[in-house]
Amino acid sequence: SFEALLRKTGYDSWPEKKKKYREQGRYVGLGLALYVEGSGVGPYEMARVTVTTSGRVVVATGVGSQGQGHFTTLAQIAADVLGVDVHEVDVVVGDTAEMAWGIGTFASRSATIAGNAVYLAAKEVRKKAAEIAASVFEANPEDIEFKDGKVFVKGFPEKSMSLGDLAVKAHPIRGLIKREPGLEATKFFSPEQSVFGAGAHAAEVEVDIETGKVTVLKYVIVHDSGRVINPVIVEGQIIGGLSNGLGGALLEEIVHDEQGTPLTASLADYLIPTAVEMPKTIETEHLSFPTPLNPLGVKGVGEGGTIPVAAVIASAVQDALDGRVIPCESPLTPAKLKKLMSSK
Repeated sequence: SFEALLRKTGYDSWPEKKKKYREQGRYVGLGLALYVEGSGVGPYEMARVTVTTSGRVVVATGVGSQGQGHFTTLAQIAADVLGVDVHEVDVVVGDTAEMAWGIGTFASRSATIAGNAVYLAAKEVRKKAAEIAASVFEANPEDIEFKDGKVFVKGFPEKSMSLGDLAVKAHPIRGLIKREPGLEATKFFSPEQSVFGAGAHAAEVEVDIETGKVTVLKYVIVHDSGRVINPVIVEGQIIGGLSNGLGGALLEEIVHDEQGTPLTASLADYLIPTAVEMPKTIETEHLSFPTPLNPLGVKGVGEGGTIPVAAVIASAVQDALDGRVIPCESPLTPAKLKKLMSSK
C-alpha cells in the first residue's frame, strides 16, 4: 500500500512541485502516514437464512444498522450463495423478535462476523435445497446448480424448479421426512482472533500563514480490507471515514470555560466538516488481500478512512512550514497553528 501511495501522490517529484508553490507565495506541504486496522472482534454473531414458499429469501441477524449498508451487503452474501437476485433477499437486523442472539455493530465487525454467519447459514440452506432437488431430479446433490432463483441438474437448465417450489417440498403435509422441515438454517460465526487490514494516507495541504487556516487540497487513500463484497459501499465507508478524520484533525473540539460550562453547546459552535471543507480531490485505491481467518476472507473497513488522518494533516503542515513547527495536538485550529507559528 505504501508503494502505491507514493506512486499516486507523485512523491518523487514533490520537492519540485513544492518549490513551484513557494515561488507563487503559497505554503503547501505533503504529509504521509501508515496504519493498521484491527477488526472483526468476537465473541460471535448469529444469522438465520430462510427461503420462503414465494421464493424470496429472508436473512435475520442481530447486528443493527447505522447506515453502513448492512441491508445491501448481507443480501449480496446470501444471494451469491443461493443463486438469486439480490432484490429477492429481505434483510432484518437488530430485531430480537427475529434473531434473539447477537452482540452488536461496532469495531468494524458486521461484515467480518455477521457476514460470515450469513454465509454459513446460506451454505447450509443451499445444501438442504440441493439434497431435495437431487431427490426430485434423481441426481446427485453435487450435480445440482443454482441460478436465477432456480435449481437444475448441471447441463440441463431447461428442466428446473424454483427455490420457492423446493421450499414447498421441504415442508410436506404428509409422509415422513429425514431432515428438518423448511429451507431454513441458523448458524453462528465466532472468530479465533481479530483480522487486520492496513493502508496508507497522504494529503497536500495549504497553510495561510496570515490566519493559520489549513486547507486540504488533495487526499489520497490506499487500503486493504480483504475481499471486497460491495465496492461502492467500501468507497463510501472510506470517504465517510475521511470526513470524520478531518473533523478531528482540524475542527471538532469541546471547549469549556473556567467554571466548566460547555461553550460548544450546539453545531453553531462545535464545527463539523461539510462539503466545503472536504478536499476538492480525493483519490482511493482498494487493495484486496483476503484473510484466511474467516470463510469470506473479509476484513473491516469502517475505520480505515479515519485512523491516520490527524497524523497525515500534522505531517503535511510541518512540511508546508519547512519543519519550523511540529503540530502535536488536534484539532489544529487556525488559532492553535497561529500561536505555534508565532512562537518560532
